[in-house]
Amino acid sequence: MAGNPDFHDFMLSEEHEALRAAVRDLVADKIAPRASEIDETAEFPWDVYEALRDARFHAIHIPEQYGGEGGDALAACLVIEEISRACMSSALIPSVNKLGTLPLMVSGSEQLKAEYLPKVASGEARFSYALSEREAGSDAASMKARAVAGDGGWVLNGQKSWISNAGISTYYTVMAVTEPGIGSRGISAFVVHADDPGFSLGTPERKLGIHGSPTREIHFEDCWIPADRIIGEPGTGFKTAMTTLDHTRVTIGAQAVGVAQGALDVALAYAQDRQQFGKPISSFQGIQFMLADMAMKLEAARQLVYAAAARSERDAADLTFFGAAAKCFASDVAMEITTDAVQVLGGAGYTKDWPVERYMRDAKITQIYEGTNQVQRIVMAKRLFAR
Repeated sequence: MAGNPDFHDFMLSEEHEALRAAVRDLVADKIAPRASEIDETAEFPWDVYEALRDARFHAIHIPEQYGGEGGDALAACLVIEEISRACMSSALIPSVNKLGTLPLMVSGSEQLKAEYLPKVASGEARFSYALSEREAGSDAASMKARAVAGDGGWVLNGQKSWISNAGISTYYTVMAVTEPGIGSRGISAFVVHADDPGFSLGTPERKLGIHGSPTREIHFEDCWIPADRIIGEPGTGFKTAMTTLDHTRVTIGAQAVGVAQGALDVALAYAQDRQQFGKPISSFQGIQFMLADMAMKLEAARQLVYAAAARSERDAADLTFFGAAAKCFASDVAMEITTDAVQVLGGAGYTKDWPVERYMRDAKITQIYEGTNQVQRIVMAKRLFAR
């Protein structure tokens, strides 16, 4: 599913348009009717997972040589955007699979790729990403989790926080210190299995949004990892983690665009139907200006995300800037649009009878995970200063 990066690289090919249409149809049939219930029950939607797996949308980024669809970065964004338009929790299925497996694709041995990627591609397994800790969030390099070499493997101790789809995933990409005292150059990455002795799960977090995607701590107590499960060479784990985020922040931008589009769709329909003072509220200039601004900012965010996706696909030199910019701008726009959608609906928007309050709650996380938007601005500024 390669796009054309040579001319207007963020425009969609016919193949991309067909993919969008196929995902949109599946979402309308299998996901949108379940979105409110998923939010209310806060349970992982296994039926949605199965529908995405059957359609091959659950991990579209896996290369064909490992049994995947070989979808490019823009294809992954389109899948995530269209699902997010109805249900952000469900969109985390392809998002987290990409986040968890991309370190293997970036730095893993051929043996690791051949072992794990086909299982994710088939839907047999799911993959999460574990970088942050309680006291090492934005400052991820200050992590305390430690892996000590010995007896043909590594012994892992410590914990990781805010792990998306923890308890659902079969495998975890985990970063840990292997050589203390030298900062980020002493961090390595490993594949940890959910059934490894010494691995355990914390209590599920009680969250503002994305209720159908469980978030938990994971813990390691003398958890033994075979030597062949290290991702790349010792000491390269932090670089792998940051390279991964350069690419996957683009998918957070896609989540933000999708949830904002869903909110705008509802606000537009409501404004044309709702009558006040004898006419639709869409006839009032104040509402018209709100909706126009929402649509304008949304389209700007979408084009930036698509442009960043094209750079992700070809691993462009300016991807770090564009990945941060797409995530930051799109998530700020999503928070603004979903909040304004609630305002357009007024009292109705503040109730769970309408989905916009859910969109607003779900949108907030896009400003926080995979690096807060304050961190994104630091990343962008560093790239500007490096020119």
